[in-house]
Amino acid sequence: MIIIGEKINGTRKRVGEAVINRDGDFIRDLALRQFQNSASYLDINAGGLPQREPEDMAWLVQTVQQAVPDATLCLDSPNHRALRAGIEKAARTPMLNSLSAEQFRIDGVLPLACEFGTELILLPLDDNGIPATAEARLAVVRRLVEMTRKGGIPDEKLFVDPLVMAISTGIENGNITLETCRRIREEFPKVHLTCGLSNISFGMPLRPLLNQAFLVLALQAGMDSAILDPESRELREMMMAAETLLGKDRHCMNFNRAFRAGKIGPVKTS
Repeated sequence: MIIIGEKINGTRKRVGEAVINRDGDFIRDLALRQFQNSASYLDINAGGLPQREPEDMAWLVQTVQQAVPDATLCLDSPNHRALRAGIEKAARTPMLNSLSAEQFRIDGVLPLACEFGTELILLPLDDNGIPATAEARLAVVRRLVEMTRKGGIPDEKLFVDPLVMAISTGIENGNITLETCRRIREEFPKVHLTCGLSNISFGMPLRPLLNQAFLVLALQAGMDSAILDPESRELREMMMAAETLLGKDRHCMNFNRAFRAGKIGPVKTS
């Protein structure tokens, strides 16, 4: 599974403070810990005021790359100026998070993705908001994929987020997400499917338990990526067990290697 580390997000209080105060040690430590725990990408969200976001994004990209020069970054903003500032400082072509069918993102984010040939997260929402059904979300995805294909971005570079809504706000939200995943996987077999996994449990007790259960269901529905906390041992264990049981781990090698390395299973004590 492709893991996108979620922790460098300026909307989180401690991260936001680090961005404002230019606390590079804190950011570098966050980046390194996620990368060491198998994050394939590191999501970079500067948060904060729009007028200073380009400067903050550029600083974050440079700071993270000091700690993990081999990491691929996922620049997270609706602000195309902040995205461009991050791209210009990135050592390797980043992923952009994200393009929706909202006109301001079509006008701002899509040209950037086409210009630089980035990987790109797609969101099935438009100027009318988030569609209520899987079919309506799929219709938006069709529109977005048509745009990206015309712009020269191959399906393999797309990561479609079906939009996970909290189960606490609607008991069918999990089912809608899973059905959206299945429909997208059937119609667009070459795209990746990703999501903000922990959104499902917002407002609920025992959030880690709900996140783990949802991860298994999402994997079965075709999801092959997620924006999550790569430091969560329990989540990693559930992910690797589910992938093995779903036949996604050839000869069970990943599971066995992780066990021997002490990354899953009982914590080894000296």
